[in-house]
Amino acid sequence: MTLHGLRIALVGPLPPPEGGIANQTRQLGELLGKEGAHVTLVQVNTPYRPRWVGRLRGVRALFRLVPYLLRLWRAAGEVHVFHVMANSGWSWHLFAAPAVWVARLRDVPCVVNYRGGEADAFLQRSGARFVRTLRKATVLAVPSGYLQEIFARHKLPSAIVPNIIDVERFRPSGRLGARPPHLLVARSLEAIYDNATALRAFALILKQHLDARMTVAGAGPEEGMLKALAAELGVVDAVRFAGRLPRESMAELYHSASVVLNPSRVDNMPNSVLEAMASGVPVVSTNVGGVPSIVRDGVTGLLVSPDNAEAMAAAVSSLLKDPPFADRLRNAALAEVQQYTWPRIRARWAEVYATVLPGPIAREASAR
Repeated sequence: MTLHGLRIALVGPLPPPEGGIANQTRQLGELLGKEGAHVTLVQVNTPYRPRWVGRLRGVRALFRLVPYLLRLWRAAGEVHVFHVMANSGWSWHLFAAPAVWVARLRDVPCVVNYRGGEADAFLQRSGARFVRTLRKATVLAVPSGYLQEIFARHKLPSAIVPNIIDVERFRPSGRLGARPPHLLVARSLEAIYDNATALRAFALILKQHLDARMTVAGAGPEEGMLKALAAELGVVDAVRFAGRLPRESMAELYHSASVVLNPSRVDNMPNSVLEAMASGVPVVSTNVGGVPSIVRDGVTGLLVSPDNAEAMAAAVSSLLKDPPFADRLRNAALAEVQQYTWPRIRARWAEVYATVLPGPIAREASAR
């Protein structure tokens, strides 16, 4: 089955701000369009109209929800399939769930592309209501075996379709070599991503590599706390808080990095890890969630236990002290990441769409 001519409503957030699910939504829409699919983007994070509504906590969601529902209803009359980019928490209840129910009411096949690393906790909190809505979807697709196992415990079958990495944008620079060590963390500044442990690990590394520096590329509610921690640890002059950067700037930032750190406590298939691998930068990550399915410890990167600054610092030091070892990890990661390129993932999405589309539409697409 080809994707040419398919009419797809792609429901999800778009940058700004930059973020994993927003970037994946934008990238998937672009790639589907290049395949000849007719993509209707139903953005869930459109700016508030009028702008001052965004300051009205408690009611501002209604100003976004009503026009969003109208866009969903209109799109359902024009497309072959809904593709809903879903996450945990309020974004599920406010945006993903309504899309599933609109698709059900309008008799449009619906693919829920669930991507939240906190799925297990969210299932426990939301329970029957969450499961009941998911069962209204035609297909549940997840990016990793980790999430597939979680949903299987609740008797919810799912198809695995991994994240997509843009190897044209994220690729080795050819400038690797001797330079002051530069550590990079590219996660949102939220508690589940535990940037504090990365800062503590950097403080230990700085004692051995006095010229080392770190960039924290992300934004979030813990920014103030993390800056205070950097001052407390005595590393403030060696740490740059770059904020959330667009993908073009991130591609350049990877080129300057010696090691990328992923200190998450909860995770699924982090784009930043795939981007680092594709950029030829060694990765040190915690061994949580779906990360071990994309990073093989000692083969394509190094894995350490969460909340362990000493272990993270030791792993980074092993790479800085042994460049041939770092090169082996880098080269293996570059080969590994090819399975997340669009030619591979395109075939998987074509299979998913073929399973949900009515016979005549699927046969017509297969004949193109």
